[in-house]
Amino acid sequence: MQIIDLNEENKHLYFVCLEDWSDEIKEAGNHKEIWYNKMKDKVLRVKFAADDNGVIGGMIHYLPIEYSFVEGKDLYFINCIWVHGYKKGRGNFQKRGMGKALLKAAEEDVRQLGAKGLVAWGVALPFWMKASWFKKHGYKKVENMGGQVLLWKPFTDDALPPSWIKPKKDMDLGLNSDKVVLTFFKNGWCPAQNLIYERAKRVVSEFPDSVEFREIDTFEKEVMREWGISDAFYINDKLVRTGPPPSYKKIRKLVARRVKKIS
Repeated sequence: MQIIDLNEENKHLYFVCLEDWSDEIKEAGNHKEIWYNKMKDKVLRVKFAADDNGVIGGMIHYLPIEYSFVEGKDLYFINCIWVHGYKKGRGNFQKRGMGKALLKAAEEDVRQLGAKGLVAWGVALPFWMKASWFKKHGYKKVENMGGQVLLWKPFTDDALPPSWIKPKKDMDLGLNSDKVVLTFFKNGWCPAQNLIYERAKRVVSEFPDSVEFREIDTFEKEVMREWGISDAFYINDKLVRTGPPPSYKKIRKLVARRVKKIS
């Protein structure tokens, strides 16, 4: 196994999270590339894991916590660690130790950069970004918020634990509008969220007189703090579950149901 840094030859794989074979990922547009171009000079780090034949099967990206969607100081934050698990495309690389190797490489890297610890987020359910996996590798839970778990591994005794940015309860999401309002909080780093964003915009185009689309760009940390949200999708005041990404058909059905009520 090899751990490889991001370069011009493999950068395209990073933008599509190793799913260069997928037609669906193309729906996500170039939002992650735009995000990367804003972040690349802010000590964003990306590493890949490749097998003995040089085929890339895993990736991790992490950045100073000040640019992440959680609060903290002198720490780095893992936005995503992903080992390709589909049979199609490049094949299933899971259960080969790639994730463990990537996490170890990231820890060594941020230690050298002078960070006091590495932070991760995971989900309580046993699928993508499992919190239990991070715990198995020495990460301790800090907070749980709506099934999302914030974890960290401190490297120094004076490291301060991170915290979630808490969602605000008094958000104005268009309840006073005479239209159905779709509000999308978009940061750009995650192709899955970008995919939902593009699908939602397509749905809006089908109901031009009944639906209003509002986009809130959360790239700047102050905007995240203002709303308490990095990435989310609301139809009026109802939060739409975005994991796994809902299909275009499902989003359209949800919107059409709301449109029918105001017609």
